[in-house]
Amino acid sequence: MFDKERVLVSRTIAVPADTNPWGDIFGGWILSLMDIAAGSIAARLARGSIATKAIKEVTFDAPIFVGDEVSVYAEIDKIGNTSVTLNIYVTIRRKGESEELHAVKGSFVMVALDENRRPRPVRQKWTEE
Repeated sequence: MFDKERVLVSRTIAVPADTNPWGDIFGGWILSLMDIAAGSIAARLARGSIATKAIKEVTFDAPIFVGDEVSVYAEIDKIGNTSVTLNIYVTIRRKGESEELHAVKGSFVMVALDENRRPRPVRQKWTEE
């Protein structure tokens, strides 16, 4: 489905509501975009409910400003028994520019859940079909 392929998950524009008290884009807003992207891909892969188990090694390499176009990409790094590890990349396009710039990278571990919110095999639902 997505194995080792970087796919665009979302694209939005950073607006003033996304800033911290100093007027910079709030890191928590970026992390939430990344978590949503990881959850979206993991839920499709697991064909069911998932939860964030860990967010590892997030690096903010370029500032993001109001008006920047923010794109979030996901790439599956590893599929375990009950979890999926994804690399999530954020790129930006400044106002009036055509080049995408790398801004943030992180690793997200998502766990598949059964109806009792307990870990279940990721590929369980694939074998039922």
